[in-house]
Amino acid sequence: MTITLIILLLSAVFFMSGKIRSDLVALCALLLLLIFDILTPEEALSGFSNSIVIMMAGLFVVGGAIFQTGLAKMISSKILQWGGNSSTRLFILVMLVTAFIGAFVSNTGTVALMLPIVVSLALSADMNPGRFLMPMAFASSMGGMMTLIGTPPNLVIHNALLDAGYKGLSFFSFLPVGLICITVGVLTLLPLSKYFLKGDNGQNNGKKGRKSLKDLANEYQLSRNLFRLRVTANSLLKNKNVRELDVRQKYRTNVLEIRRKPSSQNPFLKTVEQKIVGPDTMILEGDILYVRGDFENVQRFSKETNSPMIDVHESEETQPQFMGKLRFDKIGIAEVVLMPNSKLINQSVKDSGFREKYHVNILGIQRSNEYILQGLKDQKLKNGDVLLVQGEWENIDLLNEEQDEWVVVGQPSEEAKKITLDSKAPIAAGIMILMVIAMAFNLIPAVTAVLIAAVLMVLTGCLRRVEDAYKTINWESLVLIAAMLPMSLALEKTGASGTISAALVGGLGDFGPTVLLAGIYFGTSLMTMFISNTATAVLFAPIALHSALDIGVSPYPFLFAVTVAASMCFASPFSTPPNALVMSAGRYAFMDYIKVGLPLQIIMGIIMVLLLPILFSF
Repeated sequence: MTITLIILLLSAVFFMSGKIRSDLVALCALLLLLIFDILTPEEALSGFSNSIVIMMAGLFVVGGAIFQTGLAKMISSKILQWGGNSSTRLFILVMLVTAFIGAFVSNTGTVALMLPIVVSLALSADMNPGRFLMPMAFASSMGGMMTLIGTPPNLVIHNALLDAGYKGLSFFSFLPVGLICITVGVLTLLPLSKYFLKGDNGQNNGKKGRKSLKDLANEYQLSRNLFRLRVTANSLLKNKNVRELDVRQKYRTNVLEIRRKPSSQNPFLKTVEQKIVGPDTMILEGDILYVRGDFENVQRFSKETNSPMIDVHESEETQPQFMGKLRFDKIGIAEVVLMPNSKLINQSVKDSGFREKYHVNILGIQRSNEYILQGLKDQKLKNGDVLLVQGEWENIDLLNEEQDEWVVVGQPSEEAKKITLDSKAPIAAGIMILMVIAMAFNLIPAVTAVLIAAVLMVLTGCLRRVEDAYKTINWESLVLIAAMLPMSLALEKTGASGTISAALVGGLGDFGPTVLLAGIYFGTSLMTMFISNTATAVLFAPIALHSALDIGVSPYPFLFAVTVAASMCFASPFSTPPNALVMSAGRYAFMDYIKVGLPLQIIMGIIMVLLLPILFSF
């Protein structure tokens, strides 16, 4: 028991110092428990197979898809409309919305759902996301206090009452307590978060001077002389490839991309596919060609091939928001600077092999402050030329492998992440709603609902690639929780938790019910900082029940003290999964939780000790 407590104490010290990564501290603590034979290998690794950890991984993927499809931005813009430019109103709205969802969905699920929305909201309002994320995590726990199913400790005390022969608790028995928690939380966190969570989160670091995709498009005037042609049943372009049509040579016109309706007839999955144009690209009936050139040349191309031009105000049937505009969700653009020793120097664009080898098109050349946008095919490349290339993001990324030949300006892969897949937003919304319903009504286990939602997000294209799904997972948070979960097992196995709780409560029984209630509350609150809230509630519920019966008072306020104290733990990032989920996104250090969470935890405890006997009399 002594060794376990020493390991726990050392872990807390290193967590607070912040000099070593939190996941590494947690792993070292786990290894020490193994080395001293306190836990078996199976027990030590049980955290990595825990359903909470698996669910967190799935929720990261779901949250990433919500962000990537632009759904987070759409929802956050609505909240932004309600909140206006007032950071206080936005803060209160975020907390209230989160608390409401948390009343019916697990706090982990609530935070994963709200995290991308709140980040998008903060960036849109030009505010630091760190100001909102920690309070949002706390609000999810507060909201869980409003209903019986809101948080596991609520069910623990409900079962403890039933087992002891008392009347159980109804679905909304917790509502008064939950409303008090939310009120106290909002009033306390408003000044605390404003004072302690106001630092810059580094969102704009390194971006100064970097051209955005919109900047590039404007610089090379890509939207100028951009036209759309529809391939009809009578079009001469139908079932021919670009090579045999020789559009550049005949019409001095460049086909930039093709947009095509997918073969799927499912209206729920209806979208528009983007295709990069290469020499062997086959043009099909119904295709929309995005072509660039002088109006006279494009008009002649349209008439001679019997492919009508689309009016600028006419939609493409499925995506009216993209009327005649360049779109960068699948196909992107980037600048490439030729090196002095490049093999392409003095070669013409048509002989450069860009299209054949890398599947990218050269759209323009910047040479000595001059932009060459027409007649590119026969232009000879020169040292220092800046080429504007277009292709699928994966192919643009491959250009970085030829650094002896050229340098890709900026970070195309980072730019790709900023482009939302807006056409997939309805699909992401549908998956998210189904997941929330399944979790709220316990139709299937929560972890199953989350994993199904995560897989569906990938299969339906709400994330560009499977690799992107893995990149959305915050491995530091997962390892932190997985490595710390066995600590609760070690405390129980060695008898440390039982000894601490019994000693704490045993010495207060003679001082009256209010003092005993305070002892149970703050004993539970202290223990929850080191072991899971559910495990703490299971440990303290029988102690609270027997303590109340021993001094001849009602057990209800004592058991409510246990569930509130177990759920309202804010002073540690690993006390609850929501606290860990926002740690990386908010760029918080361990001490941030101490500065903001500890005062809130103490204030909440004092108010609850005073009000619980009024709500549920002794």
